[in-house]
Amino acid sequence: MSGPELRQSLTVTGVRCYHISCVTSDGVWVSDDGNNLILTDTTGVPLHRVEDSCGDLYGLYTVNKSNNGDVVVSHNFYDFWPGAVVVTDRGGRYRFSYTGPQSGSGLYPCGICTDALSHILVCDDITNTVQMLDKDGYFLSHLLTKSEEMGEPWGLSYDVNTHRLWVGSRYNNKVCVYRINTLCLMFVDQSRVMESLSGIPTPGTEKPQQGNQCLLKLMSPPELLHSLTVTGVNRCYHISCVTSDRVWVSDDGNNLILTDKTGVPLHRVKDSWSDLYGFHTVNSESELIYIDRKYNINKVSKDMKSTTTFIKSTDSTWEPQCVYWSPSTGDLLVGMRYIHTETAKVTRYNQSGQLTQTIQHDNTGRGLNREPYCITENNNGDVVVSDLLSHAVVVTERGGRHRFSYTGPQSGSVLRPLGICTDALSHILVCDGDTKTVQMLDKDGQFLSHLLTKSQEMGEPWSLSYDVKTHRLWVGSGENNKVCVYRYITRQDALTGEYSPRPNGEAMFSSTSAVEWR
Repeated sequence: MSGPELRQSLTVTGVRCYHISCVTSDGVWVSDDGNNLILTDTTGVPLHRVEDSCGDLYGLYTVNKSNNGDVVVSHNFYDFWPGAVVVTDRGGRYRFSYTGPQSGSGLYPCGICTDALSHILVCDDITNTVQMLDKDGYFLSHLLTKSEEMGEPWGLSYDVNTHRLWVGSRYNNKVCVYRINTLCLMFVDQSRVMESLSGIPTPGTEKPQQGNQCLLKLMSPPELLHSLTVTGVNRCYHISCVTSDRVWVSDDGNNLILTDKTGVPLHRVKDSWSDLYGFHTVNSESELIYIDRKYNINKVSKDMKSTTTFIKSTDSTWEPQCVYWSPSTGDLLVGMRYIHTETAKVTRYNQSGQLTQTIQHDNTGRGLNREPYCITENNNGDVVVSDLLSHAVVVTERGGRHRFSYTGPQSGSVLRPLGICTDALSHILVCDGDTKTVQMLDKDGQFLSHLLTKSQEMGEPWSLSYDVKTHRLWVGSGENNKVCVYRYITRQDALTGEYSPRPNGEAMFSSTSAVEWR
């Protein structure tokens, strides 16, 4: 999702903007703490005034409802801090309370609303931002920050017809109107051929503005865009995309190489430890993060001129096995193995290298993992681990609660999970060394299809990396030094219905079909 686009601003005569309520695409009610409640249009001129409103109330704090029926309340009083966003389901059962993006960060919630994709948007007086949460209360981003134009965001109202976000300022009489460029995702599985996210316009309803929305759809068969033979590695046991044409590749011979589409080495890391497999990842600054032979976690600068120790190994009984940098939080997820027993854990470090979370046991006290092979994160914040000894893909929610373990497409089947990644549609993709396939699961662990199978060109699929910018899937071979790049997700313009060009014009596919690698 790209940044919100400021469409217009208005200066409302006679009021500060503590609470706002959209009426139409050009009409809004605005109130302040001085008993002023005014209807205005995009000129800011008062059209009507309510005489008996109470300015001591703003909007307990503001109440809203999500698309799933959840009741969402921003709750705060000046005498009590911190506050919270409190969410109950339609029947009144408590679901969760959100108290800030990080433990101990605090929250002073003001205006609140939800959007067409069930995001919760809340103004926070501590950080002077508009924070975006998913429907389950997981922090996604700071959608808006304090600006010279508006000052501190305080009041929110979402127009479901135009997908505009109206934001009112506490310290002046400005209201700014933003367009949220929303990525609309289309899902496919065996029971639901096509399911769109709620609130997205369909033919016959009011259309969004040009460029406001797009659809992502699965295509069949996956299209091989190109392949490369990587010089200097004997296998492609783990890969990490950097850009649309650069990738880090490692094997089991202590080789870790940066290459481009030609396969020619551009840079080589000297102290990598290839007894591990998922031991490198790339952050938003295109910096390589990897585990060295002393089990330190290092960071290589984008220009390759400097290497720094990000997390130093201080406990020789716990060894890092795999790493993943989280695009949503900037945290580093690390799969750890205890050297004396078949015990493992997942640790989370913030951008300063401080340990912030440990995930080790389920609610009965049993260990969740035994040998983390690769680790990744899904769009909803789930932590996803391919565990070789457990023969399972083990998934925990962001808070650490065990959600499910996937052990194969059928009861009694054996899974040997290797490389793993997630895509823009929240699918989990995992290489299975037993069937020599790439299996596609939905975010809840239901098997959808064998997306790819073994081919003569590449042999056994072993490693995966998904490029979120181009929606390309990079697949490394466990039998040779080939990397193949596939497209299996295509974009459709939500307004025109036109697809990205492809040779045979196909778009959707039956999720039960297996695809042979070309």
